[in-house]
Amino acid sequence: MTTTRVPGLPFDLTPSPDSTWEVTDGVLSTTAHPKSDIFVDPSGTAATLASPALLNAATLLTAAPEGDFQFVAQVEVDFNATYDAGVLLIWVDEAHWGKLCFEYSPAGEPMVVSVVCRGVADDANAFVVDQNTVWLRVSRIGETFAYHASVDGETWNMIRYFTLGTGQQPLRFGFEAQAPTGPGCAVRFDQVGFVPERLADLRDGS
Repeated sequence: MTTTRVPGLPFDLTPSPDSTWEVTDGVLSTTAHPKSDIFVDPSGTAATLASPALLNAATLLTAAPEGDFQFVAQVEVDFNATYDAGVLLIWVDEAHWGKLCFEYSPAGEPMVVSVVCRGVADDANAFVVDQNTVWLRVSRIGETFAYHASVDGETWNMIRYFTLGTGQQPLRFGFEAQAPTGPGCAVRFDQVGFVPERLADLRDGS
């Protein structure tokens, strides 16, 4: 299977079927599939949980090493339709995953949004961004995770702190592009970085 190496990450990443990812001048880019998403509605009906259409977004993932880490990227999205998004994704299996998204809201505003799935998903809006890029960071701290976002890549806002409840099960992480309601959107990830170190403080903005 074809793999991709992204500047800033010391791993090969594997694309999902039928997705195309390119690296140009250090920037990772893709186009989200039409009507694509990763979501398990919190109503939790059997039909919802079984629907492959809710787990069909383009992804580019790699196996996470053991130990704590910080994974960061500057995300830019050419928004076309509601819920278009560029995403940093952590993934154990179809029932246990998390998304930190730069997403187009129903009000037509770019927004930082987070989703955590433990059997079914939740959906939490963080803050509106008045530009077409934002910095996102995912940190693993023991068996927990922290999401942060920044408009300048220097001062960080904590979005959430959580666990997937899967202990030491193998984890994959990487990138996702989605367009749940529209024809697709271009997504770019720049300034990608990975540090195999514990985040020192969840709440001090660093």
